[in-house]
Amino acid sequence: MDEPSLGDLMRLPVYGPGPSFSELLRSHAPEMLPRMPAGPVQAPEGTTVLALRYRDGVVVAGDRRATEGFQIAHRSIEKVFAADDTSAVAIAGVAGPAVEIVRLFQTELEHYEKVEGDRLTLEGKANKLSQMIRANLSAAMQGLAVIPLFAGYDETRGQGRIFKYDITGGRYEEDDYHATGSGGKDARSSLKKRYRPGLERDEAVKVAIEALFDAADEDVGTGGPDLMRGIFPTVVAISAAGIAEIPEAEVRSLFEQLIAERAEVRGETHPVDVVRPGEGEEEQER
Repeated sequence: MDEPSLGDLMRLPVYGPGPSFSELLRSHAPEMLPRMPAGPVQAPEGTTVLALRYRDGVVVAGDRRATEGFQIAHRSIEKVFAADDTSAVAIAGVAGPAVEIVRLFQTELEHYEKVEGDRLTLEGKANKLSQMIRANLSAAMQGLAVIPLFAGYDETRGQGRIFKYDITGGRYEEDDYHATGSGGKDARSSLKKRYRPGLERDEAVKVAIEALFDAADEDVGTGGPDLMRGIFPTVVAISAAGIAEIPEAEVRSLFEQLIAERAEVRGETHPVDVVRPGEGEEEQER
């Protein structure tokens, strides 16, 4: 009888933990698992993220601001991460644990594929993320909650799908769109007014940008476009072709168009131009 291969050993519970990377760490190196502080802490929190379906897939977007109480902790944090080439995770909640969970989730998916020789289905990925959020429940009860938004392209159904979560790991699928975080309610209100089935990719990107703009207008924790510093929300589109980040130049152009349209509606035919550092002094010298 041939000796079992390494892959066989990893699959059999009698020899190893199976295709779960977190179980492998738990059994062999538990100190490498994300650990949460024992008591309440003040930590930077991510704010508003959203996802919406379009004709060929799903768009995921998030603002760039992190807050700590009533202060801005970071102006350009990343909140949208590729889980693999057909799915993405957008984080809201305490930033540190959220990023650690995302990194472990990415490794879980890679580990499963190498051990099993096949990929998890999109629903399987959503279930795996649910288990990881549930494992963070004790920290969430201390105020270190992680509330991600998971979305991707389902190859078996040929469409984009969106999954939302609660702090207990509860997983719920949304049909068309969802937003979460401190500005989630305002973003959802904006999406509700502008969303329609069968959107083209460019239309869906514009709807996502308007929703984040509206959330920033109402929620102090949500960061809008920072034209002076050149900081704009992260937007990605996921389809059968894979995941693609929308170029910053395109996002900037859409925000400038939106601001001009809003200014025109208000009767401001000449919206205030952004003055970059040094430009004001040059004008005064002239």
